[in-house]
Amino acid sequence: MSLKNLLVFVDDRPDAAARIEVAAQLARRHDAHLTGIHIYRPLSIPPALDGVVVDEILSAEEEISNKAAAAAEALFLEAMRREGLRHGWRVERSAVPDRAAIHARAADLSIVGQATAGAATPVLPEDVAFLSGRPVLVVPAVGRFPQVGENPLIAWKPSREASRAVHDALPLLEAAGKATILVVDPDPDSEGEAPGDDLAVHLSRHGVSATVDRAFTEGGTPVADVILSRAADLGADLLVMGCYGHARLREMILGGVTRDILASMTLPVLMSH
Repeated sequence: MSLKNLLVFVDDRPDAAARIEVAAQLARRHDAHLTGIHIYRPLSIPPALDGVVVDEILSAEEEISNKAAAAAEALFLEAMRREGLRHGWRVERSAVPDRAAIHARAADLSIVGQATAGAATPVLPEDVAFLSGRPVLVVPAVGRFPQVGENPLIAWKPSREASRAVHDALPLLEAAGKATILVVDPDPDSEGEAPGDDLAVHLSRHGVSATVDRAFTEGGTPVADVILSRAADLGADLLVMGCYGHARLREMILGGVTRDILASMTLPVLMSH
């Protein structure tokens, strides 16, 4: 798979500019088309309210939504003019998780912003990953990332989700030509005496020189802390990992490591479910 069709979700949050910069960087490096999309949910009005009040609320909400969409579009189009990239723009008013996933299904990679406490986040990374079946690149809400994917770190375990994330990330790994495979608390029963080595051999056949690094949690240290600490030590600019969890009715229940990484991430994270 090559990255030729990228999608970036754009809102009017302060971190949207950094998200667009990451998306533009990838589009330029892979000669890809980049589509920006702004999705917002229609306001739900309680049926008990009378018509005059409803009209006033809807009018005010429509004005706020239109301003947010216009700000997002201006930010995206200015970046595209500056970068000279092939691009498109969409605005959609709909139920956000379902429509975001539908758009993501027709893209090679979707770039989404990190959800943060206390800030409105119309498109949640986990919704896109779980519902679309496509990889998602989550960009932290704080910081700028002038290079992404030149020094990748793979958080590896022999699971379906981790394997899918690695293979979805292959265009980035091949472009980098190298990667570090981090195995936290390796289980010899799952991969034999050298966990991660089979993946390193596999990547080498794709032209990726991979080094296996094994780490152990001590004193109850969360796995996510070990991963992010090692990423900082290595100067990694991309983390590749599986997105773990399961659906209970319509509520997505995240696995502990996935939840902790999404809450504390300090570098862009490519996730697949």
